[in-house]
Formats: sequence, C-alpha cells, structure tokens
Amino acid sequence: MVQISKVLIPKAADYLALNLRTQILTGSLPEGMLLPNERELSERASISRTSVREALRILEGEGLIAIRTGRKGGSEVIKPSSIGIEKSIDIFIKGQGIRMQAVSEVREAIEPHAARLAAQNRSNEDLQELKKAHANLKESGEDIPAFLKANLVWHLQVVKASHNELLIAFMTAISKSFYESTDVTDFNSIEIRKAVEIAHQRVITAIESANPESAFRRMSQHVSAYITSVEEIGKPNVNQMQTK
Repeated sequence: MVQISKVLIPKAADYLALNLRTQILTGSLPEGMLLPNERELSERASISRTSVREALRILEGEGLIAIRTGRKGGSEVIKPSSIGIEKSIDIFIKGQGIRMQAVSEVREAIEPHAARLAAQNRSNEDLQELKKAHANLKESGEDIPAFLKANLVWHLQVVKASHNELLIAFMTAISKSFYESTDVTDFNSIEIRKAVEIAHQRVITAIESANPESAFRRMSQHVSAYITSVEEIGKPNVNQMQTK
C-alpha cells in the first residue's frame, strides 16, 4: 500500500510574512522603506486583506516593521533590535521555570569573556560610563535597592564595553533574572557590598589598563565568588570575593 504523508500547505499570511521577511533581512527592502498598503499587498499577493493584516502583525511582532497610523501612516521597515531577543529569553526563563542556578552558570560563562573583550575594545566613553556606574554603587550607602540597581548597571556596562552585539543582547535579556538572584534578604550586608566594590574596582583597573587576561581573571573570580555567596546565604565568603 502506498504511504502518502500529509501535505502541509502554509497559510497565506505565513507565506506573505516569509516573503517579506526574506526581503527585509537580505536588504531588498531597506530600513525606512514603506511597504505597499494593505489593498495593494492584497492584490499583488492575491490573498485577502485579512491575511495581509495577519502577515503584517507577524512581522511587527518580530520587530521587522513598525505600523504607523494616521494620514502618513503605513508599514515601515525597521532595523531589528535586541528587544525581541530580550523579551523572548525573559519569557522562556519564566515560562520554563529556569533555575536561578542556570542563570548564574550563564553569567559565569559570559561575563569574564565580556570583560576580556572590554579590555580590548572599550572606548574612553565606555570607561567613563563604567566608572560612573561604579561611583553610583559606592554612593548607594545603606540604600540596598540603589546598590542592587547600580550593581546591575555596572555589569551591563562591562558587557556594553565589549562591543559585541550578541553578548550585549543576551546579557540584557537575563539582566532582570540576574537582579532578582541578587535581591536576597539578609544577604547584601556592608561587608558584602564593600567586597563587591573592591572587586569591581579591580575589574575596572584591568579594563582601563587594556589587560584582557587580567580583566577575564578578575571578573571570573568576582562573579564566581558572588554567586557562591548568594547560594550560601548567611555565610558569605568575603575573603574569596576579594581574591586577587
């Protein structure tokens, strides 16, 4: 008996979205270009305007077009941003119930390499932003929320100084989970905050002096020690956090 697999025919909206997506990503439809209106797209593709609207919503959700309203409205091709990645990863972490340990392991894998790249690629402006974030952390005093926010900003500034777009997008995506993993009751004592301050300064020194290996080593020690301390709430290893 002849076995025939089920033939899957894509929806008209999916097919149009695929066609337009390919042209946008290959540059055939450049950034800033307005797509034909719904009626014209419907006529060209020989599909209903309902399918056209669905296709445009798909592309809008992917961050490839922006739908403008009003007299001069329309569907404008835009440059893909990291926002889609950030939202997707955040939803994935929450939806899958990803353990904070997994987020921490990702940080240990990424941040030391980002620090190394920062030491190689940072600009003077990057360095100033990094020092500004560090100053805010030092000035947070007993304001724990301010300390945690400054700590997060500092870590993101290191990654931004790497000038690696994928690293920046990914670390920004998990930043909220990173923040939540450090917002632990009775953890952020004055001793811990002082140790973090010292560790950050050592990373900054390595980045400023353009020493990639030192930046990698110091960030690796800092992230590993901080994560260990979070996991061992109540008995943070301050000496380890300050390891040279």
